[in-house]
Amino acid sequence: MDDQTRIEIEAAAYRRLRKHLMEDRPDVQNIDLMNMAGFCRNCLARWYQEAANDHGIAMTKEEGRQAYYGMPYDDWKAQNQTPASPEKQAAFEVAFRENVGEATD
Repeated sequence: MDDQTRIEIEAAAYRRLRKHLMEDRPDVQNIDLMNMAGFCRNCLARWYQEAANDHGIAMTKEEGRQAYYGMPYDDWKAQNQTPASPEKQAAFEVAFRENVGEATD
């Protein structure tokens, strides 16, 4: 497989994952994704932002989230996020530290 075809296939797989998480399963909470898989929609938005930055495109965290979510992040949260139990929040703190690092915000 040539590099361009590989890139196009990888991009298609990313778009399908995004569609699955944003359209097919918006009910799956970010906290549950992070606690079980070690990543969530916010991680994908951050990876998108980092890739843009690596290509010389200035993009902030919020711009990365807007690009990934297709709307301001606060709007997504208002439409889709439900309250998390204290147990889920505690598990999230561990998962975040193990997979992302120390929180900076």
